[in-house]
Amino acid sequence: MFNKPKRILIFVIAFGLVALTATVTLTQESWFPSEWGADDRRGAANRLTPQKVLQAASLIKTGEVYQLGRVYESGIPVFGTRHYSLRIPAMSGPLGENKTTWFEEIFSGEIGQIGTQFDGLGHIGIGDHFYNGLDQHDFAKAEGLTELGVENVGPIVTRGVLIDVAGFKGVEVLGDSYEITRADLEGALKKQGVKITPGDVVFIHTGWGKYWMTDNERYSATEPGIGLEAGQYLVEQKIVMACCDNWGIEVVPNPDESLAFPVHQLFIVKHGIYNLENIITEELAADEVYEFAFSFAPLRLKGATGSPGNPIAIR
Repeated sequence: MFNKPKRILIFVIAFGLVALTATVTLTQESWFPSEWGADDRRGAANRLTPQKVLQAASLIKTGEVYQLGRVYESGIPVFGTRHYSLRIPAMSGPLGENKTTWFEEIFSGEIGQIGTQFDGLGHIGIGDHFYNGLDQHDFAKAEGLTELGVENVGPIVTRGVLIDVAGFKGVEVLGDSYEITRADLEGALKKQGVKITPGDVVFIHTGWGKYWMTDNERYSATEPGIGLEAGQYLVEQKIVMACCDNWGIEVVPNPDESLAFPVHQLFIVKHGIYNLENIITEELAADEVYEFAFSFAPLRLKGATGSPGNPIAIR
């Protein structure tokens, strides 16, 4: 008679473990396969269609071009132990009777993750798992990623939308670690008279770029940026990429001290949405250019986690 309660207790515990396992499995699988299928490697770049290119082209009215990329140079702010170095060896030549001579450069650095940097789908994971549930043990090789390399992205030509959050809040620069909310984004868009459409690239002006190369210590220590609520709002708008004049798109540190870069995971890992960091937004904001044609072509670096580049806005 004393064995029966024990069997019941064991059954309850076992049932609990099964339920817990099922819950964990469901949680892990809830974000993959992606909406473009289990074999997809381009993520939100699938939203870039000929129609989006034509929409972008229709926004060009003056032909004015804005360079949104930072200059790559010695002393730029970098995250953690990343580095940038460029050296010019001795002049080569001369060749031929016409005495042709030339210079070349030697570059060293995390080429896809310094300066104005594009985060590819192989850059961020949740534990061992990356976009579409791929396990890093299966694709991360010393010579490059065999899956999710930045060469899969292709050129990005679409409508760009600037959200001037600093202007909406009536400040030049948002405060250190200010968390941009969904209400901030919606309020700024309403004030500007602009709506986000599927396939857009969204730019967020915080004013933080003011400290680039003027106060690198402050620039790198913290940053205002979007929180998870605002990030989820952008996911719902079906954007292709989020861009910001800070080094990490999202608020740092996160108000929840237990979380590290959760918006990166929300965008890149769960929804295939790209990030473009350390960009110039102040000129667009000053000229009140809230929608424009946008172009950016990641370098076709096979197996790379990201890419440098010079994004362009045309109005």
